[in-house]
Amino acid sequence: MTSPAPRTRRFAQRSAYASPWSLRVRLAMALWQSAWLLFARWTPKPAYPWRVLLLRLFGARVEGHPFVAASARIKMPWNLSLADRACIGPECELYNLAPVRLGARCTLAQQTYLCAGTHDFADPTLPLIVAPISIGADAFLGARVFVLPGVRIGNGAVVGACSVVTRDLPPRMICAGNPCHPLRPRPSS
Repeated sequence: MTSPAPRTRRFAQRSAYASPWSLRVRLAMALWQSAWLLFARWTPKPAYPWRVLLLRLFGARVEGHPFVAASARIKMPWNLSLADRACIGPECELYNLAPVRLGARCTLAQQTYLCAGTHDFADPTLPLIVAPISIGADAFLGARVFVLPGVRIGNGAVVGACSVVTRDLPPRMICAGNPCHPLRPRPSS
């Protein structure tokens, strides 16, 4: 990775093996992971309001009635914003080391991976680099889509299954590929 984009944040680390997170943040992550495992991971699908409440208790910003599958994995709920009817499908992973915003009625299909963190491989200390991810209203990300740090996906965009999203995608476009790119406009309903 050459130079980070303007939306990125770079953490100073003593070495490649030192955590960039304070003890307080590491304890909060451990408490969150334990709470999700004990109180949410085993719950049936209709218990999604309980899972959303648990996310709120750990700092997620929630509007309306989003859906979160029990098998979803969310690294830092305090970095998550969910709008009304946003949907996080089964086995989705939100590696949200930076803020992740899911717009109203957007859908993350099964096993979607939102990766808001990476490392600067040009530096021997491998410092952590994070950047926010934003998924627009009414966007649909197909199964196993992988989204890199700093990406913004426009309102109403459709991203085909197994795509790797390396850059921003425009609104109301059908996009696919590795790397993902716009193919054609989304038909109006």
